[in-house]
Amino acid sequence: MSYPFELDGETLWDAGYHSGQLYASLARGAAEFLELPSGLTPNAQGGCDVDLEPFRVFVERLYELYTSTRNEVLHGLAHGLLATSLVLLERAGGAVALTPPYAAVLLEEKTSLAHSMAV
Repeated sequence: MSYPFELDGETLWDAGYHSGQLYASLARGAAEFLELPSGLTPNAQGGCDVDLEPFRVFVERLYELYTSTRNEVLHGLAHGLLATSLVLLERAGGAVALTPPYAAVLLEEKTSLAHSMAV
């Protein structure tokens, strides 16, 4: 069973059921923490629809949180969600400008994750 993330009927990520549910839950919690919508809406097919602009803003704000904290726990908690979100955002046709010193690590992780995230 899968948990697809779709934009205008195109599958961006055909996540495994548990991976998709966990990602959507983490994104929902982070969006609540950031006080903005995640851009992810559960759909009748058992996955999520991606609304590009709110999702781009969500990922941008998550990146700002990630790059602005010196708190190792907060940084670690945001890292996996951010890397996965960057892959999904890129597949949706969006992007967030990554800056040093974080760009290299996130680009490497994004590339690695993208290979594991079935379309």
